[in-house]
Amino acid sequence: MRWVLRSKIHKATVTEANLNYIGSITIDKELVDKAGLWNHEKVLVTSISTGNRLETYVLEGERGSGIIRLNGPSAHLIKKGEQIIVMGFELTDKPVDAKVVLVGSKNEFAKYL
Repeated sequence: MRWVLRSKIHKATVTEANLNYIGSITIDKELVDKAGLWNHEKVLVTSISTGNRLETYVLEGERGSGIIRLNGPSAHLIKKGEQIIVMGFELTDKPVDAKVVLVGSKNEFAKYL
């Protein structure tokens, strides 16, 4: 069994960072669906801007809103305006074709990579 990349949202821009919310990352529902992520799924988030990394879980945001919000303590590590990568993994004994989503400047779906 191996942990393999299953889902990835690449080059999203953080639209909000809310220290007062109880944990998680809120992601536009359209991107959640395109990447094959689940609500409350554990994800690894890395900042392209700073190199910071953290684990949290997904909350679905309003479809088409472009929201990418770091909530709670995560907002200390990754700030509004930073570009990030969001990755979901799967434990499996078989190869997986990951869904890799590239987003545009307003966090809209651009294309699959």
